[in-house]
Amino acid sequence: MSTDPAPSGFQDILRRAGEGDEQAWNEVVETYGSRVYALLFSRCRNAELAEELTQSTFCTVVTKLSAYDEQGKFEPWLFRIAMNRLRDEMRRRGRHAVNVANDTLSGMETSPRVPSGTTGGGQEQLELSQALREAVASLPEADQEILHLRHVSGLSFKQIAEVLQQPLGTVLARHFRAFKRLKEMLGVEEDA
Repeated sequence: MSTDPAPSGFQDILRRAGEGDEQAWNEVVETYGSRVYALLFSRCRNAELAEELTQSTFCTVVTKLSAYDEQGKFEPWLFRIAMNRLRDEMRRRGRHAVNVANDTLSGMETSPRVPSGTTGGGQEQLELSQALREAVASLPEADQEILHLRHVSGLSFKQIAEVLQQPLGTVLARHFRAFKRLKEMLGVEEDA
């Protein structure tokens, strides 16, 4: 799920932003700012830190954009910078990013949300959401990272492989195993 503008149009936006065009730069930030923030917040669960790291990410991008050669790999490059900023900050603070933010898992839930004003399913939905959060939190950090990049940031598996600098097959296998493990923990039966 890529939200890049049309490739040739986006290349032009990046080129203009790299040349100092403020309007083009604003387009880049508008296109990606909320996704970068969502990823960082989902990993650190601290709004202030996520905002600071988002700004740091875009500061790095703006300084390197004039030398950047767009070949359809901007998203992985951007998200790799964001993840590196987070890792550096967590190392600096001497702690690890905490597990999934409560509000970021809605895209991964297996059942539909119960419309407001209905009765009988709301408590079950809350319990399912809590169980999902706990199940994801129990996964290895690397699997959580893949789930966040896929379901919070909306990156394709190919882009995730580029961000993590891992083979595509490894990313696909880890995502599959993580989801299989989540199904087991939640008692969801496999489709026949």
